[in-house]
Amino acid sequence: MKKEKISQPTPESLRQELVEHFREKRELLRQQWVQHMTVKGLLAGLTQEEIETESITIYDTVIVCLETREYEGAETYAARMAERGVLRGMTTEQIIGGMLTLRDVYGRSLFERYQRDMERLYAALDIYEPVANKILSIVALGFVEEREKTVRQAQEAIRELSTPVLQVQDQLLILPIIGVIDTNRARQLTEQLLRTIRTKRAKVVVMDITGVPAVDSKIAGHLVQTVDASKLMGATVIVTGVSPEIAQTLVTLGVDISKMNTVGDLQGGIEVANQFLGYRVVRTEPETGMTHPEKKVQ
Repeated sequence: MKKEKISQPTPESLRQELVEHFREKRELLRQQWVQHMTVKGLLAGLTQEEIETESITIYDTVIVCLETREYEGAETYAARMAERGVLRGMTTEQIIGGMLTLRDVYGRSLFERYQRDMERLYAALDIYEPVANKILSIVALGFVEEREKTVRQAQEAIRELSTPVLQVQDQLLILPIIGVIDTNRARQLTEQLLRTIRTKRAKVVVMDITGVPAVDSKIAGHLVQTVDASKLMGATVIVTGVSPEIAQTLVTLGVDISKMNTVGDLQGGIEVANQFLGYRVVRTEPETGMTHPEKKVQ
């Protein structure tokens, strides 16, 4: 007797069959997923409540993407999960490993369901695997982008701390520069200074380079450009702390030092700055030797 060949479902009907299967087995598969992640140490730092909430949300998000073939929900959730993960110091292994584990749990469940019908199993995997891989890539990309964003913010904060623009009195800023200046730092320094000049309505800037060990032609040129840009913003720059080595370098490089107001040290620079602003230093309380700038009487 001839055996009749069982007709295979259409891709759309099989897709719906997979969705119904995953929804029917939701609690069983989700618990299996949590157990596997626990054994692998991928849930470290999460409370039981967080594990419950996150696992349900991710599980259901995958089913919705499988059913609709749209990934907006996965992208939104991945962005939120990446932000929380980075803030809490979760590792790449925890984020990506958790998604890989879920993909495996889904895959094994399909094998158990269709192991007696290999043709149907292959057709099911052809529908499921592209969706799982797409979601995995969305989560991985979201996590990497969030990590890079956090690193950029940290680097920006460090740069700002390394070149603080300080307001010591009305219309007077001090920019103490310490350490090696490279092109990126020089550019950031200029941008930060110009923003502060505008927001503080500064008229004079004392740029102290006592802590700068050396400058090359690019950095020297950038310092001159900073002076020129500050002048366009309405502020005069006084450079202090020029070492003998840097002075020789500037002369050797042929830097146009006529554009630069230079004073030997920071204290002298502040005194000259006060003169630019129309202040004079008067002595009060002679027994303490304390002084303070006083506005000239016109």
